[in-house]
Amino acid sequence: MKSFVQTCRTYSIPLIAGVVVALIAANLFPEAYHHIVHAPIIGEHINLHFLVNDIFMVFFFGTAGCEIVNSLSPGGALNPPKKAITPLMATAGGVMGPIVLFFILNMIMGSPEYSNGWGITTATDIALSWLIAKLIFGNNHPAIKFLLLLAVVDDAIGLIIIAVFYPSPDAPFQPIWLALIPVAIVVAFIMKKMNVKPFMAYVLIPGTIAWFGLHTAGLHAALALVFIVPFMPKGSHVDHHEDQHGLDDAAHGSTLHNFEEKIGPIVDFGLFFFGFTAAGVGFSTVSSLSFIIMIALIFGKTIGIFLLTVISTKIMKVPMPEGMDLKDTVVVGAIGGIGLTVALFVCESAFVDPVMIASAKMGALFSIGAAVLAFILNPVFRKGRNKIA
Repeated sequence: MKSFVQTCRTYSIPLIAGVVVALIAANLFPEAYHHIVHAPIIGEHINLHFLVNDIFMVFFFGTAGCEIVNSLSPGGALNPPKKAITPLMATAGGVMGPIVLFFILNMIMGSPEYSNGWGITTATDIALSWLIAKLIFGNNHPAIKFLLLLAVVDDAIGLIIIAVFYPSPDAPFQPIWLALIPVAIVVAFIMKKMNVKPFMAYVLIPGTIAWFGLHTAGLHAALALVFIVPFMPKGSHVDHHEDQHGLDDAAHGSTLHNFEEKIGPIVDFGLFFFGFTAAGVGFSTVSSLSFIIMIALIFGKTIGIFLLTVISTKIMKVPMPEGMDLKDTVVVGAIGGIGLTVALFVCESAFVDPVMIASAKMGALFSIGAAVLAFILNPVFRKGRNKIA
């Protein structure tokens, strides 16, 4: 049973299963599917869609934030922090490249009414890209952390894009409420200084303050714990994905480590519900918009990430993470083209017309084809070099 659970987590089977079930349900039983996802559970506004997107995804991004904290900590793949400069430059390329390609493609094969969909192409799916990267590079290759930092940051950019460029008429942007974010950070800092250990204390107190600030400001609240996770006590070295058996006692029993250990399985299996609530679109809604988004994601990410990495390393003279070279970034760029999770988020904010939303979501789903491109490019650019297990 334990090995089955681990296999499900390692290969993101719950997320994939959720996507498959959603596609089947939405195409065979559309009315029942829509009722399950949107029927009120508590009051008028709290339904399955809200619980998944506004509550569950907080923990998803929180666990992703743990990986970044680990990587930037002593002994991590991105420590000292100057090693993060190149991944952040690559992130900029991974945002700008798809946007430019989206507008070019839209002029050639699209329509003016599609132009609002550019923000969909900026995101990278953390869960699936992480899985594909581990399958290609091996568990401990620095490209994994490079990609993870890139994915977390450009997903954060994706959520900011939703707030700034796709404001909801029902919840206009109110920046004054963002003042609660530094309040939450100060509370988390004080709790750390007071040596508060239980991770749920950080989730329920500063985490709730940050969530309320983001939500009330009109931003997506999914990033609430990203502001809090860096303040969870983490011991002297916590990069357990790199070397779980090499942890010292302080790190192994730290608040951050316990958060990952307890919340990680819940997130991995809970992704079934995200896939189920987000991916339910009809195949009849495929249009040129679907292909514009797919191509912009896959090839825009690949080209943008590689070009900005070249600028960082060759012109700015910033070193790559040890054990990684420019050839690896071509493959990383292709993997970064998987835009499922936050891309699906943005689809619902970018358009009002349900048909266009569904077409855009199909493009986000088709971007899973970036994994195929990555597997094709890998032997070409990494010939003769073995995975780091």
